[in-house]
Order: sequence, then C-alpha cells, then structure tokens
Amino acid sequence: MSDTELQTARGVARHEVPDLLRDDVRLLGGLLGTILREAGGQDLLDDVERLREMTIRAYGDGDDAALDEAATLVDGFALDRAEQVARAFTCYFHLANLAEEYHRVRVLRAREAETRTGPAVLEDTLPEAFAQLTEEVGREEALRRLGELEFRPVLTAHPTEARRRAVSGAIRRIHHLLAERDLRSPGGVSLVENERLLLAEIDTMWRTSPIRVSKPTVIDEVKTVMGVFEATLFDVFPDVYRRLDDWLLAEDAGRTAPVARPFVRLGSWIGGDRDGNPNVTAEVTRQAATLASEHALTALEGVAREVGRKLTLDQDGTPGSAGLTALWQRLRQLSEEVTQRASAASPREPHRAVLLAIAERIAATRTRDADLAYASAEELQADLRVVQESLVEAGAPRAAYGDLQRLVWQVETFGFHLAELEVRQHSQVHAAALEEIAEKGPHGDLSERTAEVLDTFRALGAVQRRFGERAARRYIVSFTQAPEHLAAVYQLAEAAFEDAAAAPVLDAIPLFETFADLENSVDILEAMLELPQVQARLAANGRRVEVMLGYSDSSKDVGPVSATLALHDAQSRIADWARRHDITLTLFHGRGGALGRGGGPANRAVLAQPPHSVDGRFKLTEQGEVILARYGDPTIAARHIEQVAAATLLASAPSTEKRNAETAAKWAGLATALDASSRARFHELVRAEGFPQWFAQVTPLEEVGLLPIGSRPARRGLSVSSLDDLRAIPWVFSWSQARINLAGWYGLGTALRDFGDLAQLQAARAEWPLFATLLDNVEMSLAKTDERIAGKYLALGSRDDLAQMVLDELRLTREMVLKISGNAWPLAGRRVLGRAVQLRSPYVDALSLLQVRALRGLRTGVDGSVTVDGDYAGRLQHLLLLTVNGVSAGLQNTG
Repeated sequence: MSDTELQTARGVARHEVPDLLRDDVRLLGGLLGTILREAGGQDLLDDVERLREMTIRAYGDGDDAALDEAATLVDGFALDRAEQVARAFTCYFHLANLAEEYHRVRVLRAREAETRTGPAVLEDTLPEAFAQLTEEVGREEALRRLGELEFRPVLTAHPTEARRRAVSGAIRRIHHLLAERDLRSPGGVSLVENERLLLAEIDTMWRTSPIRVSKPTVIDEVKTVMGVFEATLFDVFPDVYRRLDDWLLAEDAGRTAPVARPFVRLGSWIGGDRDGNPNVTAEVTRQAATLASEHALTALEGVAREVGRKLTLDQDGTPGSAGLTALWQRLRQLSEEVTQRASAASPREPHRAVLLAIAERIAATRTRDADLAYASAEELQADLRVVQESLVEAGAPRAAYGDLQRLVWQVETFGFHLAELEVRQHSQVHAAALEEIAEKGPHGDLSERTAEVLDTFRALGAVQRRFGERAARRYIVSFTQAPEHLAAVYQLAEAAFEDAAAAPVLDAIPLFETFADLENSVDILEAMLELPQVQARLAANGRRVEVMLGYSDSSKDVGPVSATLALHDAQSRIADWARRHDITLTLFHGRGGALGRGGGPANRAVLAQPPHSVDGRFKLTEQGEVILARYGDPTIAARHIEQVAAATLLASAPSTEKRNAETAAKWAGLATALDASSRARFHELVRAEGFPQWFAQVTPLEEVGLLPIGSRPARRGLSVSSLDDLRAIPWVFSWSQARINLAGWYGLGTALRDFGDLAQLQAARAEWPLFATLLDNVEMSLAKTDERIAGKYLALGSRDDLAQMVLDELRLTREMVLKISGNAWPLAGRRVLGRAVQLRSPYVDALSLLQVRALRGLRTGVDGSVTVDGDYAGRLQHLLLLTVNGVSAGLQNTG
C-alpha cells in the first residue's frame, strides 16, 4: 500500500467517529483549552495548538516536512514550556480516554435497551454460550458444566499503571459529570453548572502533578485495588450472576432458587508476590490480608443491614420457621443486647430482626469481638440460608431470592478475605534458604533473607487461622526447573513451625517461564507426582492441580512468535498429562496488558486454547493499567466478565475442541517453520554483540526504572549489560515508549516471508484460531508503531546495523501481515479499535517528539545550544518522565 493510500485510509477512519463521541471529545478538548489559556496564557494554548496541527498533518497526510517542523518546534521550547505542553497533551489523553470509555458504556446500554428477547441476542454473552453448548451436549450436561464454571482474575501490581490515583480520581469525577449530561439532559442553568464543574475538575487535573513524588508502597497498591473493589467489583459480580439467572429462569427468576452459582473467584498477588520485590515482607503480607478482609466485612455488613431493614414482613403474613426460631435463640445466647436491639427495631418482623442481628455479628467479626464473631464465612452462609428457607416456607420466595440472594452470592464470592492472596517466590531463594537451614538449623544465626522466607510461611499460617484456608493457600514458585523446587515449599513450611500441625495448608504451584522450562514442563510435573506432600494434597483436594505459564520471559527469551507457539504446545502436553493421571487441571496464564506480554482480548485467546486445557476453568493475571481499563466502570466490567466466562464455557464445547485439534494438526508444519525462522531472526538481533547497551541507548529503559509507578524494582540486580536479568515489564514498556513495540512482532515478518505460500497463510488465518489471534495481536501492535517516530529513537544509538535490522523487519512484518489479512492498513478490519488508535496517534507523536528531545539531551549532554549540567539533566529527566506518563495514557497499554 502506498503512503498516499495509507493517509487517505486514515482520513476516512477519522470521519467514522460517532457524533456523540465526537461531541464529547470536542467539549472536553474545548474546556481543556480554556484551562490552558487561564493557567498559562494564550501563548501556551497557541504552542499546543501549533504542535497539534503539525502532528495531525504529518500523520494524516504523510507530510514528512510537517513532522520535521514539529520536531523543530519542540526542540525550540524552553524546558518550562516543554513540560507544560507535555502535561497538556497528557491531560487531553485522559479526557479522550474517558470520553471513549463513556461512549462504550453508552453503546452497551443502548444495545441492551434495544434487545427484546433477552441478553442472548448480544454476542459473547453467557446466555449465548449456554444456548450453543446446550445444542451440542444437551441442557442437563450444559447445566452441569455451567455449575463447574470458574473464572479467576488475579490482580497484580506490576509497575505498568503510570497514572496517579489523584489523577484517576479527577477522571472518575469528570466521567460522572459527562454521564450527567446524557442521563439528566440538563439545560439552561443546569448545563452551565455542569460545565462549571467540568472546568473545575479539568483545572484540578491540569494542576495535579502527573508524576508521583515517591514510589508507592505495597500497601498503597493494595489500597488502589480496594478502591476498585468498592467502586465496582463488590456489586458487579452478583450483577453478572443475576443477569444469567434471569435468562435461565425467565418468568420464574426471583421466585425460585437460583440456577446460577458464583463462578468468579478474585485473586491477588499484591502483598504476596515477593519474587524480586524486597518490599514485600511477611508483615506486609499480613497487612494486605487484613486490609482486604476489613473491606470485605465492611461491605458485607453494610449490605446485610440494608437488606435487613427492608425485610419488613409481618409475623402474621410471613411467620418465621422453626429453623429461624432456633437461629434466633442461638443469637440470643451469643448476645442478649444485640438481639434486644434488633427486636426493638423489628416489632413482629422476625426475619428482619434475625438479619439485623446477623449484621451485628459481621461487624463483630471485623472488630474481632470473639464472643460474637463468625468463625468462618461458611457459618455466615448457613445463617443466611436459614433465613432464606424460612421465607420460602412462609410463602415469600421473592423476598428470599431477591436482595437476600444477592448477599448470599457476595458472601460465597468474597468470603471474609475478599481475594485469595497468592505468594510467589523464586526457586533459587528457596534453595539458598534450605541450604542455610541445613547448615545452621531453623533457629540458627540465619541471614535476613532466609529468616524472611520462614516468616513468610508463618504469616501464611496466621492469615489462614484468621481468615480461612481459602484466604492464602497458593504458593507459586518462579523458575520451577525441577520437582525439588516444589518440594522446597513444603520443606520450608515444616521448618518454620515447631508443630507440623500448625503449618498452613499449601498448594505449591509451578511457574514455567522460559522456553526451556516450557519444554521440560511435563517431565517436571510427572516427577512432582512422586512427592509425598503432593500426593497428600491430591488426596485432600480432589486431585486438583494448578500450573502457571509465564508469557513475559518466554517472549523475551525466544521472541513473540516462538513464545506463542511454545506456550500453546506446552498447554496441550500438560492437558494430556492431566488426563492421563485423572487430574483436574487449572492453567494459570501470566498474561500482561501489553501484547508483548501475552495481552490482547482474553476471550479470543481462551477460544484458541488446545483441547482440554480449559475445561471450564480460566485463570489469568490482570496487571497494571488493565485493572482499571477492565474493571473501573461497572458496565464495562460486567461485559468483560461475561465475555471471558462465555468463552471459558465454550472453549470445551465439542465443536471448539474439534476445530482447535484438527487445525493444530493440519498446520503443524506451518508452526514448525514459523518457530524456526522467527526465533533465528529474533536471536540474530538480541544476541548481537552490544545489543543490551544499544537497547538502553535508543529507549528510555534506564529512565523507566526511575519512574515511581510501582513498588517493584525494574531489574533483579544486574546491570543493563545482561538482558537475562531484565524484567519483561521494562523490556516491553521501553519498546512501547519508543513507538517500536518490538516485543510484540519482531521475527514474524521474516518467518512469513520464508514460508512463502501466501494462499496457504491466508487459509491458515481463516481456519486456525491460534494463528488468527497471533496475527490480530501483531496487527494491533503494528497500529501503535510509527516508523518515522521510531527512526528518531533509533538514531539515538550508535549502531546503524541494529537500527536497520529493526526497521527492515518492521516493514516486512507490516507488509506480510497486511497481505494475509487483506487489510489496507493495520486494524482496518476492526473499526472501533482502529479508530481509537488512529485518533490518538498524532497526539502521541507530539509527546514522542518531546521525549526524543529529552533523551537526546541526556544521551549527548547537549540540549540544543545548552550544555547539560547536573541540574539541567534533572530537569530533562523530569520532562522525560512526564512524556512517559503521557505516552502511556495515549497508547493505553504500557508493559
């Protein structure tokens, strides 16, 4: 495709913006312009507008002269002005993103409002998946599979969320004000007031530094996730269950026992993941678990009180059952004061009185009042069931299965712990600890690190005793390369306790990350079964095994194409292993937000998995900025959960498994060819002499480590001379910032060209879900890549040969992917996503030019005519960090 045709296509895409979205963006952009003029004068607004016009012209018309003109303008800004312009564009991205998010909510609501025959009309919903599954296996079997469905999102605090919580708060408030214009249709004075409030919030956003003064602590990260729980998750999960139940039961919904059962189980690594993060200590783990429990119990208490107050059903018309009376007597024995208070507030309303007393017991559980507290969430569930059964027996099923059922679902979903806290530690840390304990004994003069390892197991024991076994049972071993690495978990747990009975119940979970580990995974798992501790766990847990797969390091190890194929092959072999041993397998996918870390739409990825690797269970990490993107808004969160759950249910449908098995076998030769060619090309680049140092020159790698966006260090300790020690997060983040996105596509172009048969490749894309998903993700990565901007970053390095390799592979990959897809430009076939990327790209270009300027000054010691001294270097670094923040907001996925 010629440059002229590409620019024409981009121009057409800009005209496809829906009117309502365009109006919102114009409104918010105009209000931002007002704030810029008020805060920095007309000159600031003029500079922003000049740069905006130049980058739009350069992007939309392919005008290289306009891009050079924009670069010259940026290079001529005083540093103060450069910082102001960077912040202006960052604010614009936040506003454009929230406008787009709100429009997505608007569209989802409108689509549902137009649906007359139920949610099955909408694509990618649980009802649609259930209907399809019923056609294939019958209703009884479909209901059984639905009853065993599991979706386990695990929230992690990897440092990819570059946005401050203060900024997020302003964005949330602006979102509500924007919605108010739709929902209330304000006019006259109301409209003026709405705009005044919008201006005030945008002004606050503009004046709030986008960069944190210091790195967040682990507990800060826990609190951020608690905010998401309170804002959406606590209510969204039961909303999803209710929608499914409404569809399954039709006119009986709400007056008979629900068919839908809770299938979402929230997990968290925040406060438990200590691999490479010295800030996660045993004490932090205890604090994280306690904080989560406080939020869960506070939320449950509030709902219990609300539901109780509404149960004003008179004794005469709705008498309490014998079971309810017995429960009331037990409550009286626990606390005469509580039951007297509940009875006084509920004269002749037995169900109300009991539920208000239950609410008091939940409060006592939170405050640790031993006389009144519940011993477990299961005990609370039993009491709620008594109230439900009494209401049904009295002829009030709607009261039993309405708000009260919602509370039951919330207790079943969150328990008293909110999220299952998972611990992760590196296998070599365990090995060193065992070696030291063998030499000195568990009570000897141990190193600080080994003492901390033992304290971690003691913390897990304390968490389980207080919040239940479910609260913290999974222990993930990074870089599992031998069965001994799993045995070490149980050996260390025994060493930490004098009394073995006091040790926590643990499931040691292997994490296979590198290409070699994925290749050896089944041999390691086979040997794992011989461990007596594993045999004991299998006997106790119904032969359930969890295996985690790392997307990040495998991609950095062999490149994105080979990693994708290796992960698929490993899943297939592990699934076969589990079936041979009658094991219920859960594969845990360590996917990131960025494409180079296994990101991309999760529901499409689920449907491309090998046969029997899902079987109704899907678990994945939700990282960094992805948490707010997927769960920050209730409507979007519900849609995401439904899409993934529907795909999880359908992944095991006979038709899906048959298609995936047959196409994988048919295209095995293609997979082998792509693996060999892409890996060779990837290694030719990353194993070139001096590549790590060059990589640090042409990307903001070092500066990313300085950005205070997470509690975890960017590297495990070695210098940039070793890529092996570099975490996959900054590897992907840095390429993304440089507008190259190399981690998401490098090597594919060569592999496709070497295969050569275009017709065969097109047929593979049409037939083979894994290949189609790979190409779609690469196309998305290419859409966020800009060759001209990338060239400016590559020019910062001293290796023209490596820069040329990158550019040649970029051009080849784009050419081959577009030939196979038949698209005129990347994402041409995905209207909404393509429009979003293309609309943002010119504005990202502006920030990228500012970032290149800062990097050039830091790399050369000269910024234009100014010699860079220590103070000036610090200011350039600050400008750089501002642009990193802004580019992250513009690209909408970082690391």
